[in-house]
Amino acid sequence: MTIDPRTPVIVGVAQAMQRPDDLSEALEAVALMEQVVRDAAADSGAPGLLSRLDHVGVVKGAWKYSDPGRLVADAVGASAARTSLSANGGNTPQSYLNSLASRIQAGEMNAAIFCGAETIWSRRRQRRAEMTVPFTKQVDVTPDEMFGADVSMHTEFEHQRGMEMPIHFYPLFESAIRHARGETIDQHRDRIAKLWQTFNAQAVANEFAWTRTPMTAAEIRESSPTNRMVGFPYTKAMNSNWDLDQAAAILLCSVEAAESAGVPRDKWVFPLVGTDAHDTYAVSNRRDLHSSPAIVEAGKELFALGGVGPGDVNHIDLYSCFPSAVQVGAESIGFSEDRQLTQTGGLTFAGGPLNNYVTHSIATMINVLRDDSGSLGLVSANGGFLTKHAIGLYSTEPPAGGFRAADVQDRVDQVPATPVAPDHTGAVTVEAYTVMHSADGPEQGLCALRTADGSRTWGRVTDIDAAAAMTTKEAIGMTGDLDADGVLTL
Repeated sequence: MTIDPRTPVIVGVAQAMQRPDDLSEALEAVALMEQVVRDAAADSGAPGLLSRLDHVGVVKGAWKYSDPGRLVADAVGASAARTSLSANGGNTPQSYLNSLASRIQAGEMNAAIFCGAETIWSRRRQRRAEMTVPFTKQVDVTPDEMFGADVSMHTEFEHQRGMEMPIHFYPLFESAIRHARGETIDQHRDRIAKLWQTFNAQAVANEFAWTRTPMTAAEIRESSPTNRMVGFPYTKAMNSNWDLDQAAAILLCSVEAAESAGVPRDKWVFPLVGTDAHDTYAVSNRRDLHSSPAIVEAGKELFALGGVGPGDVNHIDLYSCFPSAVQVGAESIGFSEDRQLTQTGGLTFAGGPLNNYVTHSIATMINVLRDDSGSLGLVSANGGFLTKHAIGLYSTEPPAGGFRAADVQDRVDQVPATPVAPDHTGAVTVEAYTVMHSADGPEQGLCALRTADGSRTWGRVTDIDAAAAMTTKEAIGMTGDLDADGVLTL
């Protein structure tokens, strides 16, 4: 088969992490980026590709560089490359790849790399030790391009009612999944603990995982001094972990550039198809709290363009900040939860470096596919509160018609939005909930509520005994009275 020379191909990947005993040896984030960019080029077998880069993209992180791509490009001998910096979102790495691959296919560039790094673990400890935290300052420097746009992931009303962080929304989604499946609280907790045990086992086998301590389902499920309950039913071992130092990079180019640079054929992995879409930015407007129309439509289009189905996929890595994200992703795309749904171990155990996890999952997937020539891999990415989504298909075999990408937002926007009733008081029915915990136990219940006309509002159960009871007795479907301050009495 003759391959179109414009076809994009991934030729180099790299991952790194650091946890030095001597904190003075810890590299700053941009130095870790430079390391993985050089390592990705070395992985390709053609390190000279760095001097041919047209584009250096960086996934936004918890740091204040204004144009880290320029620092990296200059350091690796790619000063002629244009730079970009992404918006926030865990979907960004897969979306980046979709975009860069499309631009290579269209002839706009020949070689590009994107990377990301976090040094939250070392910076926190350096500050505690009153050490100087290394940081390269940039003055009056901006990227050539911005990739994506930052969008608020919660409304002021949601914020006022205590719904503003992932640890609030994702366990609340979990209760909606439980109710939709008709499970008891105990049945549900057992099932997701078993699911997360499979992720832990994969992390134990992953040399780049941050946490490789084996855990049983029972140890994951139950709270303990080292695994406290955070937002019921999630213990700490079910939450994404971003207290880490990790970096990853993906190098891609055209087939023509790969051949010209002398990249060995056994390094090539092709992105076949990529899709993007987002659900309503405000969770308040979602049709329901246990599904994702955006993932459904993005998955359908992915398989339609790829000419395959879920059963043809050999290797899977679903975005895994919390168990609810995995369950919604699997159901929406068409995967059984009995399958191996992670290649890394997920954001709890392998690590959740803010927006950059999926760069690690793509890098991991590339090596899995290199070791299983001809097989098909799927990576999904998620940003916000189960909000922004991107999916990619990969194989060592090239796409017959070249790489294809699609945004299916027009289809998702046809799903009716749920109206919000911010000023509602009086009778409500519990739609979904979580119970937030401190180290001392339950603090309050956070509830999604429906009014008689089907509108959604939010409320808090501030009675500690009532909140605690919600962890053992199903509260979905219960009725109550909501006051003007958002306090719910069941």
